[in-house]
Amino acid sequence: MVERDLFGTIRLVRNWGFVGSKGQEKVEIFSDEAKAAQALEGWADAQRRKGYADL
Repeated sequence: MVERDLFGTIRLVRNWGFVGSKGQEKVEIFSDEAKAAQALEGWADAQRRKGYADL
């Protein structure tokens, strides 16, 4: 998801892990929302090519 923190920083946050586990999280910082959205779409396309489906 693309979000803005309390200080106005734009972040791309990715979470993954097994159901019922704590899982893992990766956060990337971007200068503007357009770049973050572009990175999110690129990552989503790569996951779809691997066979994952959107929720």
